[in-house]
Amino acid sequence: MARPYRPGPKQFVFAAADGSGQQVSVGDAQEVYVAFSAFFRGRDCDTYTISEEASGQSVVLMPGEGVISRIKAADQHRAEHLRVDRGNRYLPSAMLFFENGYAGLDRFGQWFSDLADLDAAPETRGAARAARFTTEAAALEELARIWADSGIVDPSDRYYVFFDSHGADEDRAERAELLKLIEFLGIERVDAPAEAAGGEVWVRTDPRLDAACAQG
Repeated sequence: MARPYRPGPKQFVFAAADGSGQQVSVGDAQEVYVAFSAFFRGRDCDTYTISEEASGQSVVLMPGEGVISRIKAADQHRAEHLRVDRGNRYLPSAMLFFENGYAGLDRFGQWFSDLADLDAAPETRGAARAARFTTEAAALEELARIWADSGIVDPSDRYYVFFDSHGADEDRAERAELLKLIEFLGIERVDAPAEAAGGEVWVRTDPRLDAACAQG
């Protein structure tokens, strides 16, 4: 009888810009997240690196620059970069990396291969990101990703609300991308109620959007 597969513990290395580091061997993502949270909160640095040497993957958190980078050394040193608008995004990104490595961050935000792209205005970044999605299926999947992060369905079940309770100064790049995508897909945007937060985007329900959000 074949023995059941029991993967061994994973090895991660934490490093901070102050020269401190820590190596951990853990059995699950939650365990390594607890260890990294203590490492991250225990110091005030501009840069933190998490590496998994076995896979050749790493994620670099740069609070000092408002950037997260993910790196896959085994894939011709592929690197992508994300502009972070909120300080509470760093630890969730680490958890996604612990759960599923580089790929775990696919749906976390707007990744760009050129670090210089992050210096563009949020609206420019959003429009550039939206232009990548040239098929209806891909655009709907991206729309579902944005909605899953901060969206709700209006109690009337007639509208999808993106960026629920967010101000107009938040998520500017994501909002710019969203507006391009709903235009591309022909989804109807409606005026938000007077009591809605300034950053909310309301659209009429659409069977395609229902299916995409349910899968996401």
